[in-house]
Amino acid sequence: MAERDPAWKVLPKPSHPHDSARLHVSGEARYADDVGEPADMLHLAFGQSTEARARIMAMDLGDVRAAPGVVAVFTAADIPGANDVSPVAGDDRLLADGEVLCHGQALFLVAATSQRAARAAARLGKVAYAPLPAAITIAEARAADAHIEPVQRMARGDATAALETAPHRLAGRFAMGGQDHFYLEGQVAVATPGEDGQIHVLSSTQHPSEVQHLIAHMLHLSSADVTLEVRRMGGAFGGKETQAALFAAAAALVAHRTGRPAKFRCDRDDDMVMTGKRHEFEVDYEVGFDGEGRLLALSLHLASRCGATVDLSPAINDRAMFHADNCYYLPDVAVISERLKTNTVSATAFRGFGGPQGMLAIERVIDAVAAHLGLDPLDVRVANLYGPGRETTPYEMVVADNVAPQIVARLRETARYDERARAVAAFNAANPVLKKGIALTPVKFGISFTTTHLNQAGALVHLYADGSIQVNHGGTEMGQGLYVKVAQVVADVFAVPLETVRITATRTDKVPNTSATAASSGADLNGMAAYNAATAIRERLTAFLARTYGVAEGAVHFTPGGVLVGGETLTFGQVARKAHIGRISLSATGYYATPGIEYDRSVFKGRPFYYFAYGAAVSEVVIDTLTGEHRVLAVDILHDVGRSLNPVIDVGQIEGGFLQGQGWLTTEELVYDERGRLLTHSPATYKIPTASDRAKHFTVTLWDGENAEPTINRSKAVGEPPFMLAISVFSALNRAVAATAPDRRAIPPLDAPATPERILSAIAGHRGGA
Repeated sequence: MAERDPAWKVLPKPSHPHDSARLHVSGEARYADDVGEPADMLHLAFGQSTEARARIMAMDLGDVRAAPGVVAVFTAADIPGANDVSPVAGDDRLLADGEVLCHGQALFLVAATSQRAARAAARLGKVAYAPLPAAITIAEARAADAHIEPVQRMARGDATAALETAPHRLAGRFAMGGQDHFYLEGQVAVATPGEDGQIHVLSSTQHPSEVQHLIAHMLHLSSADVTLEVRRMGGAFGGKETQAALFAAAAALVAHRTGRPAKFRCDRDDDMVMTGKRHEFEVDYEVGFDGEGRLLALSLHLASRCGATVDLSPAINDRAMFHADNCYYLPDVAVISERLKTNTVSATAFRGFGGPQGMLAIERVIDAVAAHLGLDPLDVRVANLYGPGRETTPYEMVVADNVAPQIVARLRETARYDERARAVAAFNAANPVLKKGIALTPVKFGISFTTTHLNQAGALVHLYADGSIQVNHGGTEMGQGLYVKVAQVVADVFAVPLETVRITATRTDKVPNTSATAASSGADLNGMAAYNAATAIRERLTAFLARTYGVAEGAVHFTPGGVLVGGETLTFGQVARKAHIGRISLSATGYYATPGIEYDRSVFKGRPFYYFAYGAAVSEVVIDTLTGEHRVLAVDILHDVGRSLNPVIDVGQIEGGFLQGQGWLTTEELVYDERGRLLTHSPATYKIPTASDRAKHFTVTLWDGENAEPTINRSKAVGEPPFMLAISVFSALNRAVAATAPDRRAIPPLDAPATPERILSAIAGHRGGA
């Protein structure tokens, strides 16, 4: 928040329900698929590749065109402009042209009178392939020297020399799987042709401007001819940052070519097969440390399966490197990042954007050091936290706002960690079959887009003559409560009830050239832009009232009881009416660009983040050593959201983020066969957490601090950081498995997700090495 109104920014913010909560529970909230369909609406489906990599020798689509209900069939040759739906690299095709790069890739597009007819017809295409060698796994891609970009390196000091002189030294490796976004609302878009070649698209996307630009290039239109609109999404989690473009572009192509409205509502199985996931990682490490567990040297190798195209993999893998320190000072360190190209659907943005993989890597290292020394992992964590004289990251950003030590210390006390750890040890000594584990892990997550130019936002605020307010901005609502937070900001500027503010759908014809709603920066960027717009109007009103009533501007006050002008009190509606009659502009745009961030990717040095969000979680688990099943028994969270804009919304984000992270690390398993086909492509085979997986004891407390940086209300981002609190579950599971051979000073060979099969395998491996 700007410094010009310091009194307002420190006011405590009350909790308000989500602006669409009533509509959600009553079923009245309108999503893209709920908009009324005109009689001439066309429904779409893709014909998909059955090969992981191959040249397309021929496509016979005669049966497709002749199928009942089919109106039109399109191939790459029918695209008037760029056959490209990629965010950066220009390598994602709307429809394959000459070659396929992964199983499920779109080959042709069917437009029919119903979704059922379109999907049935899409399966009738006859495609002749000349198969090519395919790399499905990380190992196969490495053997083929297939990378999306050169290997990246971030370093400080001399890790090799420091390893040689360290009193203790360990090497290890482990793997972590990907994750499907599994949003409740699948990919969907509705395109409606307008006059003079213009087109309007309703899209379930986190990045309206990017989809707008891609459609314009595809159709040889200007961006001004394409309007993207998003009122709400039924979940996204990064899966609709780049992936929505494929379906929106398909709908736009059909609407443009046929002159009829077109809808693409993707089937759940097709959605899971065709859209990107969280990146799968394999980690190798070598660490040097002293007898108290302080890290002296670290060589960390991160290898990720990026998929068939670039997508956002460079930035995602960069963020994994940035977060490979988590909350810990690493004096001599080398982080190597290998980005491997595989013939699987391209991995993409997912909540945390690489941060979870980097953090899990260093937490695994900490757990390994603790096991080797026979120490409580929490004591090793505390010994390595950033602190005075140890405040600079490997990429040379100073951790100036560090509250991790205080958060860890308070949670350790309030959650009774030490007492419970002793109780867990006693339980394990008395129970040969069931074994418990407990862990406390911290989080330090950088807030900002690491691509610097994306850290900007715009907003549009209208004040109507009756005193009602309409707000529009570039952020999108995917259930996270962004709209209500921004509305609160505007209501507070004018000191009016929240009900005075009407939130409108995000549209590219109102606020142009927006960044994606991602990187946890939605409220930071759009809240400040809306604040600036509303403040511009308030300043005009203040000047007008001062002139009209012959008082100093300092004598005009906007309060919940009305606008005070000298000794007179006016309602806000009266002020708006008077200003309109007085020919005062009651509309303003606002703009905000995050200050103070500067980063040179060529050397991995600079300040890529405006600030850090912190948190910590204690998780207690129990495993059945006969079946490998586990249960999360208790979770206690202390999380830093700065001075919360809306506490109830923030607590909901923390709870949801944690459970999603728990799913990534325990139940959600992506399985591909040797041909690159995704076998876990439906709820029957892919298991997200359910209500019963939530710990019965689950507490969330907000840290009682504020942002050191002048963000809106001194708040902090909350969307992504809580996801990584769930690493405490995985660490606790490691300790439970370790309890099956308590005399062995080694970390169990447990990979993520910790499915029952993997837990059983880890138990056998741990006992076998005793």
